[in-house]
Amino acid sequence: MKIFVTGGAGQVGSTVIDMLLARGDQVLAIDNFSTGRRDNLTAHDNLKLIEDTIVDAKVVDALFSDFKPQVVIHTAASYKDPDDWVSDALVNAAGTANIAKASKTHGAARLIYFQTALCYGTKPTQSPITLDHPINPVNSSYAISKTCGENYVQFSGVDWVTFRLANVIGERNVSGPLPIFFERLSGGKKCFVTPARRDFCYAKDLARVVVRASDGTGHGTYHFSSGKDVAIIELYDAVVAAMKLNDYPEPEVKPLGPDDAASILLDPSRTFEDFGAIEFTPLLKIAEAAVERWKREGVQGGYTHLKIARS
Repeated sequence: MKIFVTGGAGQVGSTVIDMLLARGDQVLAIDNFSTGRRDNLTAHDNLKLIEDTIVDAKVVDALFSDFKPQVVIHTAASYKDPDDWVSDALVNAAGTANIAKASKTHGAARLIYFQTALCYGTKPTQSPITLDHPINPVNSSYAISKTCGENYVQFSGVDWVTFRLANVIGERNVSGPLPIFFERLSGGKKCFVTPARRDFCYAKDLARVVVRASDGTGHGTYHFSSGKDVAIIELYDAVVAAMKLNDYPEPEVKPLGPDDAASILLDPSRTFEDFGAIEFTPLLKIAEAAVERWKREGVQGGYTHLKIARS
């Protein structure tokens, strides 16, 4: 197939691209490299990578017109700076509007989108959260803009799939606690944890499901989640174990911040019904893959939306 992937150098986009190329698909990718790593992608005869932005409607329309993708996998997103509302609105809302409109105009058969679990707010009324939980994204610019983007995808009239995501991590991760723990521990710095719990899922596990969605499996909204959450300290301990540190560096324990959620656990039952059983990679294996790469090639990013982590 001919598949257009936005955010192609990011964690999810590049992982999906690897799988698409391995089976013989033709891939067009776009990335502005705000957060994507160039070394996430390897040159391939069936891959064309464009360095540009989805915010430019003319660029997007021209790429669709020339390539004529059958499937669009839209992973591009602005999340680097929680105070940069303008970039969030431009990329996540207007940029997604451009992608959705071009998908409709140029006859793409399917549009796949990725939404944050923060669309439900930081104090959801259910645990696990079901798909009929009220949408309440007014907790961050990121959640507001990603929800707006999701609405444009649904408005497009193109056959669509939205994956509302648990915490997706792996060796291509540039945000959240995994790269932060590695970077600080590598420099001999102290880390902190909170009582928060999260469902950490491997990017490769998500990518396998996305490839199936690109082939026509599923329709509508899904939760990508294992259905189980763990304490943040369990991820910290996995990183320490993967780094094979001689002495255990005791982390500081801080209370939950006002902008953080105690737990955002998604109910994946519809995903399992439509996509079948998913084998989720254990936390230690994910940490080992990340540590192995970052020791060899360096870690990048470490972006976070938590105020206590940025202070």
